[in-house]
Amino acid sequence: MPVWCHAELFRVVPVFGVGRSASQSVGPEKVRAEEGRVTTYDDRASLTDLTATVERVRSSVEGVIEGKPEVVRLSLTVLLAEGHLLIEDVPGVGKTMLAKALARSIDCSVRRIQFTPDLLPSDITGVSIWDQQRRDFEFKPGAIFAQIVIGDEINRASPKTQSALLESMEERQVTIDGQTYELPSPFMVVATQNPVEMEGTYPLPEAQRDRFMARVSIGYPSADAELQMLDIHGGVNPLDDLQPVAHAHEIVKLIEAVRGVHVAEAVRRYAVDLVAATRTHPELRLGASPRATLHLLRAAKASAALSGREYALPDDVQALAVAVLAHRLLPTAQAQLNRRTAEQVVQEILQSTPVPAAPHQSGLTMGRGYGQPPRRL
Repeated sequence: MPVWCHAELFRVVPVFGVGRSASQSVGPEKVRAEEGRVTTYDDRASLTDLTATVERVRSSVEGVIEGKPEVVRLSLTVLLAEGHLLIEDVPGVGKTMLAKALARSIDCSVRRIQFTPDLLPSDITGVSIWDQQRRDFEFKPGAIFAQIVIGDEINRASPKTQSALLESMEERQVTIDGQTYELPSPFMVVATQNPVEMEGTYPLPEAQRDRFMARVSIGYPSADAELQMLDIHGGVNPLDDLQPVAHAHEIVKLIEAVRGVHVAEAVRRYAVDLVAATRTHPELRLGASPRATLHLLRAAKASAALSGREYALPDDVQALAVAVLAHRLLPTAQAQLNRRTAEQVVQEILQSTPVPAAPHQSGLTMGRGYGQPPRRL
């Protein structure tokens, strides 16, 4: 599949506003003064701000998670795309460590939920308690009221408890006793789970999986990375010395910047074609939903911004297709007998779906291509 060379062909006019330098810290007083303001074009972070801030967070997380740069990049992509991340792997490979490292690298509110079979939905969302003095019900917020929520071993709780996350993950709000409570921004759920064939696990419902933007598996480290881990972290917890390197207010501005990344019609149609192919594939009994198309497009925009571009390419969609789509798909019984996985099916779809060619530049402003909407001369 082609990898677009965009050094000259895709020279574009920046679409980001001028923001604060990423090296300048944001104090609490400044954050409080700016709370409640409507984000305008000038409030967005610049591309330089984005890359500098993300580089600090990436370096901080990679100091804890050795030898997994692609996993760290995907985590940051999901964060900037306003999605939620599902980390699935066997015990002991660093799932919870990755979630904690990402949360501690950002100066924001963090709550952890340990999912167990006896966990109740009210433990997550909160509960209204009768106040004798005021003679009225008082709402006690649950653990979901944080900017980064770590759901540890999410598939060890019952499906009823897992469903308590559905509203918050999709609508970023919680409704208790007819009253709706907004969740803070940014808001991200980073959940870990063990493979479903392990003892004591419940499979996540389809609606729950569909709300996670991407799924990632950390895997075992290489021998060199594991040896380095023993040398550096053998006697100490690497999270103990981890300090925030970015403020939540900065992340909000970076998210606004990612929203401004341009996606040409050809790239949007390519994403739609990939998702549509999952719905008609003979080895899948459940294809990807329209929400999956939105998640794929948002993730592609975030990936483009992380690569220093103000526009998305088909390569961004290709690179994220497996992580965004595979966990939503259900193979048929025959495919399972043939040991075919959803990841393999998505790879096959990527191979068979035509990749859009770069737009013809004749009669258009030179250098715009995928970067900006065409403008006639």
